Amino acid sequence: MAFPATRPRRLRASPALRALVRETELNPGDFVLPLFVRPGKGVKRPISSMPGHFQYSVDEVVKAAGEAVKVGVPAVILFGIPDKKDSKASGAYAADGIVQLAAKAIKNKYPGLLLIADLCFCEYTDHGHCGIVHDGKILNDSTLELAARAAVSQAKAGFDVVAPSGMMDGVVAAMRLALDGDGFEDVPILAYAAKYASAFYGPFREAAESPPSFGDRSTYQMDPANFREAMREVALDVEEGADMVMVKPALPYLDVLRAVKDRFGLPTSAYQVSGEFAMIKAAAKNGWIDERKVALESLTSIKRAGADFILTYYAVEASRWLA
Repeated sequence: MAFPATRPRRLRASPALRALVRETELNPGDFVLPLFVRPGKGVKRPISSMPGHFQYSVDEVVKAAGEAVKVGVPAVILFGIPDKKDSKASGAYAADGIVQLAAKAIKNKYPGLLLIADLCFCEYTDHGHCGIVHDGKILNDSTLELAARAAVSQAKAGFDVVAPSGMMDGVVAAMRLALDGDGFEDVPILAYAAKYASAFYGPFREAAESPPSFGDRSTYQMDPANFREAMREVALDVEEGADMVMVKPALPYLDVLRAVKDRFGLPTSAYQVSGEFAMIKAAAKNGWIDERKVALESLTSIKRAGADFILTYYAVEASRWLA
């Protein structure tokens, strides 16, 4: 019987052949490590829902950043847990705020490590929402003023990139205007451009101590059912001056990620969020999956879908596996 001349299996015959023709390569340079920093000294408090991750004091977060540097991870993103919270998220833009202090300490020790500032207020407000609240409503425009202040404060502290994650309309434009006006026109903005009101954020709420005290975040984060809206959101951030864009979460929104990359062509990232990480950890602990294979497969799929870089809690582990 005649057989077609093309046999795709020929190129799968050995590890060397598979590696030679592999279309998507994962490496430590693709990763950004999220780190959580809180007041104190010598603090390394485990996050129960995120095995292997901790809330660190400034001295300890410097050590954690060093571990990232050691395995070739080029960047970290910092989230702060202040000692006091208030209705106006004062700790987010204070000169001596917790992430500002951490940024200075990390830069002093590892000047070549790229520092990204998560610019959101849920960790800093006493109500746990991402903006100013009045009569149970999250106010958009009042929040923009605080975001602009926080962006300048973070740039002064030494952050290389600022990343607004609160999904407030117009936040990129407000930050760009403030940064440029204060002499930080070279500081890029990584916009959380398509951030969904996802159930996958659960473990993060423990890590950042940021659950909302009432309601949820569905009035400002995106409906998980919407695709076309994501394209509009990204387009707005690009028009306002975003230098890079993000899709969050990653794995449940690979269709959005692919479309964002194809349509806009900007440096595009995806956040493999806490719930994605925790599910792999939990299933592996029960012996249901091979953690290493599943984690690397998940990360590869995110890169294959269009991510130029990936924010992931697996950054250090995956880098060691890939070495």
